[in-house]
Amino acid sequence: MLGLWSTGSRLPALASARLANRVSRVSQVRALASVSNASEPGVADPSAYCRDYVRKRDYESYLIGSFYPREHQSAFYALRAFYVELASVQDTVSNAMIGKMRMQFWRDAIKNIADGRPPQHPIALALHDASRRANLPAYHLRRIIDARDAELHTPAHLTMESLRAHAESTTSTFLYLLLSLLNLSSDSVSSHAASHLGVAQCIHVLLRALPYHASKGNMVIPAELTARHGVRQEDVFRKGGNADGISDAVFEFATVANDNLLTAREMFKQAGNGGGKVPRHAMPVFLYGLPTRDYLGRLESVDFDAFHPSLQLRDWKLPWKIWRGYYKGDF
Repeated sequence: MLGLWSTGSRLPALASARLANRVSRVSQVRALASVSNASEPGVADPSAYCRDYVRKRDYESYLIGSFYPREHQSAFYALRAFYVELASVQDTVSNAMIGKMRMQFWRDAIKNIADGRPPQHPIALALHDASRRANLPAYHLRRIIDARDAELHTPAHLTMESLRAHAESTTSTFLYLLLSLLNLSSDSVSSHAASHLGVAQCIHVLLRALPYHASKGNMVIPAELTARHGVRQEDVFRKGGNADGISDAVFEFATVANDNLLTAREMFKQAGNGGGKVPRHAMPVFLYGLPTRDYLGRLESVDFDAFHPSLQLRDWKLPWKIWRGYYKGDF
């Protein structure tokens, strides 16, 4: 009798567990259905989805996109949406394994796009359309994915050399894609200038995001620089811009960005074409130098305090600066 009662007492527990599993599966199905329903408008019009995605997530790129030839604007927004999507994975997943699954989805997507079978994802569909209209090397896309994948496990950089390699594989590679979009990939001057501009832009983005990352307990300035100026990471996380040595480390980091920006500009002057100006057909790619130049100037004006509240505000003059830079052929 005791045995029968013992077995019977387990039956409600088993039934409860099965019911919980069924509820869990139903919840998962409902969640997938809601994701599918949410993405239906994007799948119906991938180009509009990407444009709106960039407008919400990367306002500077949204402004820059309007200076591309009309026939290339959709492709530009598709590429930028892809880039922003990958860059945001690290901050939107709860652990590295989920991030790696996201990266694998995009690796498979790039392969399927090349095979003419893009997944039903608005950014993937927009990339597929862009790849049919322009020669977009898939190895550039894969290189960005691989670099963001590696970043999931090693988000911090010990040396400037490590950071430069990361910038080359992400920001610079994105600029190479834009050169390919405009059929300028064989232009050695533009390619070399894009390599340096990518490093400058990468540092600009990291410095602008320094307060956010510090609040999460992450240091984006390479350890090589912070150690040189006696910066203790824990002090930065607690005190922000009041931490000892941090403004000196920011200054040196910003100087590297400025040097690369100047080098990129100097390459067009050395080429001797058009008085050192960037050719009009290549200028859309190099408009990214203007937000970087603008940020570095504002950073200098607050004595390299990357935590100064004014640096988190948009420069209301930036649209005009981008417009002027485009027509002057200068960044």
